[in-house]
Amino acid sequence: MSAWFFAPWIVYAIVLALHLVLPARHLDGYVREDGRPLRYRINGLLVAVVTVGAWAAASARGWIAWDALWTHKWIGLAGAATLGLIFTLAVVLPAPPTGRGLFVDLFLGRLENPQWLGRRVDAKMILYLFGAVLLELNVLSFAAHHLLAHPNDPNPGVLLSAALLTWFVFDYLVFERVHLYTYDLFAERVGFKLGWGCLAFYPYFYAVGLGTTAHLDNPGFTAVELVVYAAVFFSGWALARGANLQKFVFKRDPTKRFLGIAPETVSDGDRALLCSGFWGLSRHVNYLGEVLMATGITLALGWPTVPWPWLYPLYYVLLLGTRERDDDRRCAEKYGPLWEAYTARVPRRIIPWIY
Repeated sequence: MSAWFFAPWIVYAIVLALHLVLPARHLDGYVREDGRPLRYRINGLLVAVVTVGAWAAASARGWIAWDALWTHKWIGLAGAATLGLIFTLAVVLPAPPTGRGLFVDLFLGRLENPQWLGRRVDAKMILYLFGAVLLELNVLSFAAHHLLAHPNDPNPGVLLSAALLTWFVFDYLVFERVHLYTYDLFAERVGFKLGWGCLAFYPYFYAVGLGTTAHLDNPGFTAVELVVYAAVFFSGWALARGANLQKFVFKRDPTKRFLGIAPETVSDGDRALLCSGFWGLSRHVNYLGEVLMATGITLALGWPTVPWPWLYPLYYVLLLGTRERDDDRRCAEKYGPLWEAYTARVPRRIIPWIY
């Protein structure tokens, strides 16, 4: 077995060690346990910077090749997938069954918000940090392979796509605190979907475009095309980041304006749902933003007829379309008539004025 099988394991061990020893902010989240908000240690941005810096230094010294993660991507994926399966079994099987059956428990998980090592490590947040850091290392290594393979005529779209994915990763880390108030943290359990998803799927599948085109020649680009593809990405980023930030601000202080937008709500006198600004455009306009970002990243590669990069935006369409329906059912059960009033006020599900 190649030693590169264990490359993801080593990266995750380094990330965990850095998460434990580097300075961190201690923050309350949205999820509550015993009536009190869960406490989190947040230092993802610092961990990522140190890890990427260590990888760059090791490559510059010749200890590892710049494109080693590209060269060994399939064996690395196998190692990450194996670790994801081991993690799933280890975290699910010892926990009390939920009554939904073993297969469902394995896939969706049993534990809601496990925290380990004296609550210094939150399972969900460290999983997302694992995936984000390895994704960024893959992106940089895949782009490095393209530059090494085509030094005289590199594809500017590969560099743009890598830059947009890097923005995507570090944007999450810069706003890591906001993630404490999102669906993933308060609605998901820790099982195969989240564990294997973060350890194997996230760092490799999100880079599928670069992973399947970085070896190809420069297809030829105009500056206008590059600007348009970047605009598609950043229009999506503005919707996704704007919506998530507005909801974060609202949950922290329901009276506070966001970008000058006054918070308007529908209320039953006890609970209130935000329906202004981004959240007045559609009930999940942030999902539209995620799809647009993935589309911009894919278009930037310059190979629209190659099918594999399109798996990334297609995945978002399927995932978020399904999640929107699940969230709608969950909210209808939770809020009852208040949810009916909200959906009447904001009738579109994802795409403003259309769907």
